Amino acid sequence: MHVVAAIIVHNNKILATQRGYGSMKDYWEFPGGKVEAGETLEQALCREIREELATEIHVGTLFRTIEHDYEAIAEGPRARDAFHLSLHCFFCRLSGPAPQLLEHEAARWLERHELLSVEWLPADLDLVRDLQQAHWEV
Repeated sequence: MHVVAAIIVHNNKILATQRGYGSMKDYWEFPGGKVEAGETLEQALCREIREELATEIHVGTLFRTIEHDYEAIAEGPRARDAFHLSLHCFFCRLSGPAPQLLEHEAARWLERHELLSVEWLPADLDLVRDLQQAHWEV
């Protein structure tokens, strides 16, 4: 599955959002979602940000593509089938109004030293560690 994520940089902080539903509820992530047939990665990212945050973004450079395998969980609130994720993560900046939470239960603007203060999705952990050392340029 191909997924895009926006690393939205504003005032030297990065936007993190907390999932409000599904088997990964309460984990933190970078906003974004699945790429639909016929979309470029950039088009998918702009669409997902409109759907999730009711705003517009300027999509900058691709920071990383993460390949991650999620194992199946048989039962309980986190039950899911196994799946492979190709996560394409772009630096972005806001070009529309302040984000509104339409699908997430919370959001935080995190400074570099705060990046590991939330419980990230497993696929995002290496990305977050890389971001702690990287230059944030859109």
